[in-house]
Amino acid sequence: MRELFPGIRLRPLWRGENGAAAYVLEMDPGSGWSGVDVHDPGPEEVFVLSGVFNDGERDYPAGSFIHAPAGSSHVPQTTTGCKLFLFYPEG
Repeated sequence: MRELFPGIRLRPLWRGENGAAAYVLEMDPGSGWSGVDVHDPGPEEVFVLSGVFNDGERDYPAGSFIHAPAGSSHVPQTTTGCKLFLFYPEG
């Protein structure tokens, strides 16, 4: 597991031959991304495992699924803390 930003940790789970990858992202209460997260070269699929995730526009409670198309962006943050499953089908 590696720390991306203060209070935000990324744990690799799987990597496919074509660059596809799966991770668990843990965000402590009050943490946020430094800057904008742009989805390039492909989409990002997010499943909220626990807590409440905010993409800079709205809250997503545990059990939510978010599809972020290639080229889209958001500012990940949380007030409560959260754990996310991330999947990048195209790397």
